[in-house]
Formats: sequence, structure tokens, C-alpha cells
Amino acid sequence: MIAEVIINRTTKKLNRTFDYHVPKELEGLILVGSKVLIPFGSGKAERVEEGFVVGLKEKTTFENKLKHIIKVEEQLKDEQIELAKWMAKRYFTNVSECIKLMLTPGTRNKIKENRVQDKKIRCVYLAKTIEEIEFEIETKKIKSEKYKRIIYFVKDNEGVAISELEMFTDCSKSNIQTLCKNGYLEIIEEKIERNPLNSKNIEEIKRKEKTEKLVLTDEQKEAYQKVEKCIEENIYKTFLLYGVTGSRKNRSLFTTYTKIT
Repeated sequence: MIAEVIINRTTKKLNRTFDYHVPKELEGLILVGSKVLIPFGSGKAERVEEGFVVGLKEKTTFENKLKHIIKVEEQLKDEQIELAKWMAKRYFTNVSECIKLMLTPGTRNKIKENRVQDKKIRCVYLAKTIEEIEFEIETKKIKSEKYKRIIYFVKDNEGVAISELEMFTDCSKSNIQTLCKNGYLEIIEEKIERNPLNSKNIEEIKRKEKTEKLVLTDEQKEAYQKVEKCIEENIYKTFLLYGVTGSRKNRSLFTTYTKIT
């Protein structure tokens, strides 16, 4: 299987496809829309680049010169690739630039370290059973009321973040560290899954983006009727739509286009 790959670069001369062999172990995993890592260049100049699979085929005219795809990173839909191709043709830009617009926000950077990473936080847990700790409280090994407050808060909220523990118990990092040093608490670093779309209400956005029945103002009607008259009479004419910022010129154009078509 041969994959047609667009290199993720803005250079105009790279705005074309390059053929690569699909390794046996990646067959079935690499599809149109796959984001892949591929070797690019020759000799000492060869380097690993990121690319997007925009087509699959069985034969190539460069059979003896082909290199193999190294790894699959992400998968887009066929429709997204087709949309990217249309956008590139429509707006005279690189296909790779349009494909990147289809990627999830936070994952577009070619340098992995600069992408949105899983957030790590330091969480606090009891290092002993509460019965063991309460015994030491009773035997006066733990005398500080602040230490007791910290321990009982962690007991009821195991896995609490250090910052929250400080805020709710009015303690300092040094207090927590002392309890850890003495074997009462332990700090564990945990990952928090970060989704760049979590903060966005997708359903609300979709609802707002639904086309509503638009009502033209008197000025918009006058502009629309002039355009409509020329179209009906097959008169080719250029129109300049004038209006100050915020006067909904785009809305007028959209309404005129949808009504006429």
C-alpha cells in the first residue's frame, strides 16, 4: 500500500504529495486523514517530518525510491481532508495549512513539547491508617492543632491538591512537608486530563450558529432590491456595499446571496 502524504510545512514547493510505503504493521491503521511521521530529505539532510495522508493507492512510479512511514499520530475524517483541499484551492494556500485547521485546538504545534500537555498536580494522602495516626494524637506525639486539622482534612478529602489543603486548613507548605517527613502524609504527583474543548459549550455554539429567519432593515432591503433587479434583467454590474463598522454588512450580503440562490 502506498500513501500520498502532504508535508506539514508552509513552503510552497512542498505543497504537493509525496509517496511513502505503508509498513505491514501499520496497514489498517493508516487511512486518509492520518497524521504521520515520515523521513524526509536525503543523506545528512534527512530528518523526521510530520505529514498528512491525503490518498492511498496500490502503485507508484517511484517504487525503488520510496521510504516507509515511521508512525501514526492522529486520525482525521475523509470529509475534513476534502474540505481542506477545497479551502486550499479556494484561498490559494497550502493544503497542510488548511488541514491543521481541522485538528483539535492545542494539538496543532509540530513540536510535541509545545502542545497542550496533561497537567500534573501534587496530591496529598495519608501515609498511615487513621487509627495509627489517632493513636499518636492520643499519646501526644502529635500536639499541634494545625497538624491535627491538616490530618483530619486529608482523611475526609484524600487526594486533595496541596494548594487547596493550604487554603482550607490555613496551613503552609512547610507544615505539610513536616507531616510528610514524619511519615503521616505522602505527596503523589497525578495527571489531570486536559481537553481544550472542555471550556466550550459545543451545543450552545451549534444552537447560536443555526441560521435564523433574517429580517432586513429598510436600507438593507433597498440594497438587496437593486442587486436583485440587475440579476433578473441579466445586467452585469459591480456593487459597493457601504456601511460603518457594526452595520451588519456581512449579514446583508449573506441574506442577499441565500435569497437569490
